[in-house]
Amino acid sequence: MSTFTAPKGTYDLIPPDSSVFLAVREAISAPLKRAGYGYIETPGFESVELFSRGVGESTDIVTKEMYTLTTKGGDELALRPEGTASVLRAALEANLHKLGNLPVKLWYSGSYYRYERPQKGRYRHFSQVGAEALGAEDPALDAELIILANDAYRSLGLRNFRLLLNSLGDKECRPVYRAALQEFLRGLDLDEDTRRRVEINPLRVLDDKRESVQKQLTGAPMMRDHLCEACKAYHEQVRELLTAAGVAFEDDPKLVRGLDYYTRTTFEFVHDGLGSQSAVGGGGRYDGLSEMIGGPALPSVGWALGVDRTVLALKAEGVELELPAHTEVFAVPLGEEARRALFSLVTELRRQGVATDFAYGGKGLKNAMKSANRSGARFAVVAGERDLAEGAVQLKDLASGEQTAVPLDGLVAAVRERLGRS
Repeated sequence: MSTFTAPKGTYDLIPPDSSVFLAVREAISAPLKRAGYGYIETPGFESVELFSRGVGESTDIVTKEMYTLTTKGGDELALRPEGTASVLRAALEANLHKLGNLPVKLWYSGSYYRYERPQKGRYRHFSQVGAEALGAEDPALDAELIILANDAYRSLGLRNFRLLLNSLGDKECRPVYRAALQEFLRGLDLDEDTRRRVEINPLRVLDDKRESVQKQLTGAPMMRDHLCEACKAYHEQVRELLTAAGVAFEDDPKLVRGLDYYTRTTFEFVHDGLGSQSAVGGGGRYDGLSEMIGGPALPSVGWALGVDRTVLALKAEGVELELPAHTEVFAVPLGEEARRALFSLVTELRRQGVATDFAYGGKGLKNAMKSANRSGARFAVVAGERDLAEGAVQLKDLASGEQTAVPLDGLVAAVRERLGRS
């Protein structure tokens, strides 16, 4: 046994569980591809300042959770704790917003890193699929992204999730609300760190999960009561579009999420079967983020859905995904001549789109057939010297036990026909 183990708060993704993760990633990305989103991949680390400016100096992510390092050249870098800032940085650097086709629609998939207290559903290394639409201020775009996420969850068979929705206003009405909220919060019995947060970003106090804080928030001013007419109209259009698309949602006036860059639309998908880590994904509009990181005004909206938590949600509901077979045909050669002949057939079957494996290591018939059964294959192809002399192989249905002789030159066609691919 190795003397090394995975770092605390991380996990190894190995078969057969890895197949479920891959299926979840594919299900989340499929609606995005149909809606015109192109794939983007960014480095696993970025400048610390990108996240401190974009995510927010007062957020737990920046103050407590980022993995940072200093290079030999003195650069301050951080393992990416979230995807939006990196994607926007890459899009601006490549001038995608200048190509004349706005919004720029991008989707991504990858690993993210936060130094948090490990628990079920909360890891220091985790996986997300995300989507960003850059360069357009349109309630239909907000609704589109929410609908695509909702449809992805539905396509996986999830049913017991809820969509929470709120508006955080804009640069016109948010400062007025911010001042009213600060005045209220300054009168509460809060610890020193929370009092400091009241002065830097008071909306984050609404997101505090501690019961001692939540009890005191009764009667706190809500953003919805301070929205300007433009933000009210914008939010109402988002709500109407979601309703027309058959997407149920709950208005949550306390929903602010954990990042500083959100404006107007903000939303979160939660699953009640996951305990305290109930959020499976979320996002919102971030019209000022581009300017925060030195770019032009570029109103944008996006989301990130947690692959790890989506898998936990599937388990909580008892949903078993229909996964493609790893192996459909298992070849069992008996003797060196059969080994060469079947290996060639295995290569041809794979090239014809049939998932095929081979009995490596010179196993005898009994052990080779055990391997065939363990592989989950539907058919075994068995051949010995006598079969080859007759120009045939034995094709065995591993479920029924039925075995028939098939001509060597007709095996690929026979297998494809029995798998329904002729």
